[in-house]
Amino acid sequence: MGRLFGLGWFILLIAAVYIEAQKKPSINISSKCLGNVMRVDVGPLGGNFLEVAVVVNDSAILLTPSLASQCGFSIKINQMGNAMIYASLQNCFAQNVGDKAFTTTLTLRLHGNRMAEDELYQVAETCQYAAWASREIVCDRNYMEVSVKRAAPDDYALPENPVQGTNPKFGDPRRAAEKQTIDAGFRITTIMFYIPVEKVMGVTEAQRSGYGIANTPSRLVLRSPKTTPETYTQNVAGVHMTVLKTSTVFEKKWLATQIDAAAACPILEGSVSFTPNTITWYLPRHIDPLISSGQLQLLEVHIGVDGQRLDPAEMAARQYSLSINDVHIIIQIPVGAVGGYFKSHVQDDHYHTSYTIEPMLELLWTEDSIHEDTRYKVLFPITTPLLSRPPQVIDNTVPEQRMFKVLLGPFGSDVALMNISFPYEVLSVADCIARGFTVLEHMSPNSSSKVFMLEVPFTDPVVSQTRDMGYTVYSLHLTFGLLVLPEFAPFSHPVYLEAKLVDIVPPSVSGGCDYQNFYVLVQYGTQGANFQTIVGKQLLTSDLAEQYSFMENGTHLSFAVPFSSPDVVFEAIESSSVKTRLDVALLNPETNKNIKEFSLACNFPSTLIECFPNGTMTALAVKLESVPSLNPGQLTLRDPTCGPSYSDDRYAYFVFTGNSCGTTRKFFPNMMLYANEISLPDELEKIRESNTEDPEYELKIACYYDINTTHAVAFHTRPRRSEPYAENAKGELQVAMRLAVDDSYSVFHRAEDYPLAKYLQQPLYFEMELMRSTNPRVSLELENCWATLNSNRTSKPRWNLIIDGCANPVDPYQVLFHPVWVDARVQYPSHFKRFEVQMFAFAEDQDNLNRQLFVHCDVVICDARNPLGGVCSGPVFKPGKRDERSKTCCCRCTQLRTCVCRTHNYRLRNPNKQFLRVHTWYCFLGKIPVEVEV
Repeated sequence: MGRLFGLGWFILLIAAVYIEAQKKPSINISSKCLGNVMRVDVGPLGGNFLEVAVVVNDSAILLTPSLASQCGFSIKINQMGNAMIYASLQNCFAQNVGDKAFTTTLTLRLHGNRMAEDELYQVAETCQYAAWASREIVCDRNYMEVSVKRAAPDDYALPENPVQGTNPKFGDPRRAAEKQTIDAGFRITTIMFYIPVEKVMGVTEAQRSGYGIANTPSRLVLRSPKTTPETYTQNVAGVHMTVLKTSTVFEKKWLATQIDAAAACPILEGSVSFTPNTITWYLPRHIDPLISSGQLQLLEVHIGVDGQRLDPAEMAARQYSLSINDVHIIIQIPVGAVGGYFKSHVQDDHYHTSYTIEPMLELLWTEDSIHEDTRYKVLFPITTPLLSRPPQVIDNTVPEQRMFKVLLGPFGSDVALMNISFPYEVLSVADCIARGFTVLEHMSPNSSSKVFMLEVPFTDPVVSQTRDMGYTVYSLHLTFGLLVLPEFAPFSHPVYLEAKLVDIVPPSVSGGCDYQNFYVLVQYGTQGANFQTIVGKQLLTSDLAEQYSFMENGTHLSFAVPFSSPDVVFEAIESSSVKTRLDVALLNPETNKNIKEFSLACNFPSTLIECFPNGTMTALAVKLESVPSLNPGQLTLRDPTCGPSYSDDRYAYFVFTGNSCGTTRKFFPNMMLYANEISLPDELEKIRESNTEDPEYELKIACYYDINTTHAVAFHTRPRRSEPYAENAKGELQVAMRLAVDDSYSVFHRAEDYPLAKYLQQPLYFEMELMRSTNPRVSLELENCWATLNSNRTSKPRWNLIIDGCANPVDPYQVLFHPVWVDARVQYPSHFKRFEVQMFAFAEDQDNLNRQLFVHCDVVICDARNPLGGVCSGPVFKPGKRDERSKTCCCRCTQLRTCVCRTHNYRLRNPNKQFLRVHTWYCFLGKIPVEVEV
């Protein structure tokens, strides 16, 4: 296919206009040989006009409608703008090589009503066709064509019905088909038409009348438009057919002969019947105008669409059926079957459709008496009568979503939505979208029909609201304005929508306090418990609910939160109490928005400072909401070297004596005052002030002692007891690392299972065990764990999983630690460590996920009686950083040692009888490398 420029064009032949077209598309062109016809598929035209010309000797001849019917061309365009051009192989312009190869070259010109340059295409197709029957008849939508084999006269045969002006010795021209071919010396002189009376025309006169006459090397071709004065209608077995019967006279000097040629093509009247779901096409089995004897043998029957045959499997898939009886050949096609298309129509503002399809029926028969075969092909366009198709309204509104959702359809693909009318305004589709409505068009998979979808929120002014007995009724009146293209035929369809919604009462929250807890009561609304509860900044999970004494029934829920809970914020410190606040929110899980917010502030009695008779003083500094950037672990007494004995992200606990940490002493009558204060060191305070706008943090400490008070102290001595001790010695400790099948750690993979195949993010369950040790005071601690791409533990790249006993903070899927309990296999839980890692791949290895990963770990054996410093005794307990599943302490680790957390409860001397949880830490310096291959 190529482009052709500089050709002359005369008139416009075909036009297809669609309002949706915004720009010229690139068209697709293909050609096919379909027996004795050729088809060129062109599309989509996209709103452009199409002109077709035939190329002969480098010249383009435009195909006008009359020239197309005379020379064997026809064209059709469906509602999608796709064109099909049909050409007889023996058309007037085909290059014929021995009646076996036929080449037709077309030029196609696309142009619109714009200033853009026209597009020119050229397509050429050569079709091989040598299996000619003695007679071939083609019934096209635009013409009738009959092609018969030419034969020379027999000098010794007499014709049974001699033609006027010819010699009787020429014989029977029908039997002449069995003789040799007429040589080139014979020429066509006259054509006799039987209508049924005889009418004689010369060749020139016949061509001027629109007939196509061709004399190929071995055949006579006669072509006629569907309606000419020389054709007539005949009823054949109840089917109306257009009939053309001719005799063509050939002359050579004193010799003459004639060839009969006849064609009969069905017309729609009497040959097709319709039901709403089925098209039935009848064709006579015995087409009388074409048969000279009563003995006919039907050899082949083929069904097709658009000139192309269908095999039995394709017919079954499309639900076409074929039946033959003594009188008719019957074809049944479902309305809407593949191969046809629907067209939309408007009558009296009501929507109708018609269905168009062009089936093909191809027959091959022989007549026993003359031993001739006939190939008969009918391309028969069928359009159903108009069918009323009232569009359906499907209301998909879900009132709880507060959105009207409606579907309207189905419509043909040639229907466009122009506007939507509401009681007080008319909006175009663009206006609807700008207004916040959703307007969508959904096509069916085969693009034969469409539906329109509209969504309108209840809150829009076009929606009316009324109230009735605890319900709110939302109603919407609208009219869809539609258009059928390309006729621009308007029609409309009204729609009324209504939705009822129970008036919603939101949930309510109330609460109170005693000297120790916050108490929260949540009363359900009309929606029930359709919300999530946020306490502080975290979701109220089942584990958290158990800690907070959670209770519920069908109407409300309640829980109690201790004032020392991490979910409580400290607002201020007063002389004998702490002002605290608990925030509660009810969250809609679908929209992720708060339904209700509630805050409860209470003062809780609390003694933050204690003075002991031996001169020891304690102070508890709490982190206030007003200083969110404060790190309590950095607070000190006046002496910057005196830090807290214990701290986390909310508290700092100080223990000191009257003669240390910068404590001052002042005497009063009968009283002595020891004073100190808690604050950040100056250098840290300057850094914090430069980065935040938080106020300065300072807590004054004062202890008064009576000077004149006397206390009697008594004590008893007891013999000194010698304590056992251990001497340094050498030995071997064995640590095993294994992979469990699941988090129950009851079944493990065997050595022969490695390497294991795992998917990304699939969990891996690791267990470390100190083997053959019966000392309960010894514990196994993880120091560092990492992964590499080979078995060399020092190789690169390397990804850290555990660093100094803590999960890698930059890992998006951090390690989860699992607790170890005593069971049939575990006697000493301190000898085990368990953690979970999700399977991952290195970033540079994403394209090759079949590589192996090797996991390595360093562990530390800790002795609780003899901490050696480092990570074993470097405690920084961070409750906010701990794994909620394992409750394992996470500490700040140093050097190559791992810390072991031991928790002790001490009763505080205050009216609330609270407990202070103190954590001590121990380390064992030995490091044991352990590896596992995954």
